[in-house]
Amino acid sequence: MKSTTRYIKIAPKKLNLVADMMRGLDVVKASAMLKFIPKKAAVLVKKSLDSAVANAVNNLKQSKENLYVHTIYATEGPKLKRFIPVSRGRAHPIIKRMSHLKIELKVKAATPAKEKAATKPIDENEQPLKPKKPHS
Repeated sequence: MKSTTRYIKIAPKKLNLVADMMRGLDVVKASAMLKFIPKKAAVLVKKSLDSAVANAVNNLKQSKENLYVHTIYATEGPKLKRFIPVSRGRAHPIIKRMSHLKIELKVKAATPAKEKAATKPIDENEQPLKPKKPHS
């Protein structure tokens, strides 16, 4: 249950800021959270996350509610090298970075039914606790 998005025109540092927030989250929570993050990277991560969920649901017949984000990270892609002219015939370099985003989903482990907590039997002879009087 993987999704790889390559050649995204955003720096990997910016993409990893959003990706770090998603790691370990439930897919439904992560998707809801991404809607309200005011960054360009959030839109790109959401698209890739939706793709990974679609792969899991359609290809592997998994339920969306049972999935969580196991690994998510952005690596560096190729760089576009540009130059901007400045005074005296010089040029300053501009490096436009690209990234590759990788998402891996896993199925949550089935949680065992919670056993009833051992409760102390009630003793009829035991006196109830009296509330403390405030100092006067």
